[in-house]
Amino acid sequence: MTVSDSYPPPDPNVTPWSGPPAPQQGGYPPYGQPPPQPYYGTPPPPAPNRSNKGLIIGLVAGAVVVILAICGAGIGLLLAYDDDEPARGTSSTPTLGTGSTPGTGTAPTPGQADPPNNNSMTARFSSDLANVCEGSPILNAAPYSGPAGAKAYTFSNNPDRPTSWSSTYVPSDKSYYAKGADYQKVSVVGCLKFDEGSQGAPKKCQYKDKAEKQVTIGYVSSRYTLTFYAARTAEKIGDGGTVTAPTNRCPSFISYDKTTMRAYATPDSGTIEAALDTFLS
Repeated sequence: MTVSDSYPPPDPNVTPWSGPPAPQQGGYPPYGQPPPQPYYGTPPPPAPNRSNKGLIIGLVAGAVVVILAICGAGIGLLLAYDDDEPARGTSSTPTLGTGSTPGTGTAPTPGQADPPNNNSMTARFSSDLANVCEGSPILNAAPYSGPAGAKAYTFSNNPDRPTSWSSTYVPSDKSYYAKGADYQKVSVVGCLKFDEGSQGAPKKCQYKDKAEKQVTIGYVSSRYTLTFYAARTAEKIGDGGTVTAPTNRCPSFISYDKTTMRAYATPDSGTIEAALDTFLS
């Protein structure tokens, strides 16, 4: 069977089952090219994960900026507070003495050294109060607040050893008497200092030494000056006058220097008692 020329050639874009092509408006497309696809207004698919990643980075950056802004505001407030409020515990006012602000320190206890000098010491025995005669305050002695009710010790030095001080007589029936164990109650120390050049002619006294050998001792009279001091501060608080050390008679017991074969008489106890009565009455 031959193909008739009365039929147009078959359309290559039409499959046998699709039917005839739809009529075209505005002319036919060029032969061999497919017709344009219709547009239905569908939005393009979202971009891949790149846009989400950018969003996350943006949110993180924004959070960092907010945190920095908050920190900056806190630092600014702290600096502003420091400018308005002076630092506590500091002062530009010069201090005196122990470092307290003038007018705010506590008043020193009467009779207490403030501050104590380098020779201050704490007594452990009654004999330690003899150091007051050398200018040493006794830190644990009673403060002196006046003669009424005061307790007293007296000490005298030795012409051969001027810095050696020995306890001297204080009558036990007086209100100012203090036992050896009560040294912390003592507030007054009387110091009997030997007057240089006051020695009298030695009185010859006969004794036997430890070997029962007869010895002659030159017993020397002299004078002392009695001065009263506050035990706790070693400050002078009164004068007791002159106390003699007579050699009217040789004592039954004597301590002497084996080199010089001399001994010095002790200050008169009656004169010491009279001086204490006058000062502490």
